[in-house]
Amino acid sequence: MAGFPNEKSTISTVRGLVKGGVDIIELGFPFSDPLADGPVIQNASTISLGKGTKIVKFFTLVKKIRKETDIPIILMTYTNILYHRGYAKFISEAKKAGIDGFILPDMSIEESREYLKAAKSSADTIFLISPNTKKDRIQKIAKASSGFLYLVAVFGTTGIKSRIKKYTLDAIKQVKKQTEGKIPIGIGFGVSTPDDVKKYIKAGADAVIVGSAYLKLIEKTPQKQLESKIASFTKSLKKQTILK
Repeated sequence: MAGFPNEKSTISTVRGLVKGGVDIIELGFPFSDPLADGPVIQNASTISLGKGTKIVKFFTLVKKIRKETDIPIILMTYTNILYHRGYAKFISEAKKAGIDGFILPDMSIEESREYLKAAKSSADTIFLISPNTKKDRIQKIAKASSGFLYLVAVFGTTGIKSRIKKYTLDAIKQVKKQTEGKIPIGIGFGVSTPDDVKKYIKAGADAVIVGSAYLKLIEKTPQKQLESKIASFTKSLKKQTILK
């Protein structure tokens, strides 16, 4: 979450992620009513907004990050942020700042025409599906998605969950089959440990998305130790993506 608990922490976190070997960074822009997010990300969003995180400030932060790394950066926020500014204008500004794609949890495929038109050939549009999404709808959503397809691991909001569900492991295999391997599958929501990563990769996921666990780590780590702690945690997750 950009600006949580402050800009300096965000920069340190990004440096730690890069050192730890992440392939993509998901950078959140705070929203006042984050429906898909659990209490950890909601809290981070509230704190970031309270510190004055605005669009212009966010883009300036992304430009600072871009001076240090060319790793892909995905912006995770909510549809109204883009709609209010205008899809074409927002996406153009985001691209100039260094954003490579978007995750909008509340963007439905039925209402995405203007968004897709504005993002075409310039930024990835990453849509979400769940373990109970029907086959014909998965194919429709996959066709509109680029970069990767985001499979929600659990029914509910983001956050650290205690146990991997069998229906999620089955869903990974089914979605891979239904999309015929034409788009990578990233799995998120409730992923928090190296063991989670290992099981999802073994089930066939191409990417594993971790959010709340990082925010919890940021919250309890002193600023001076943040970069190294983030790098260490990231390495522990990354190791599990190499199947033996």
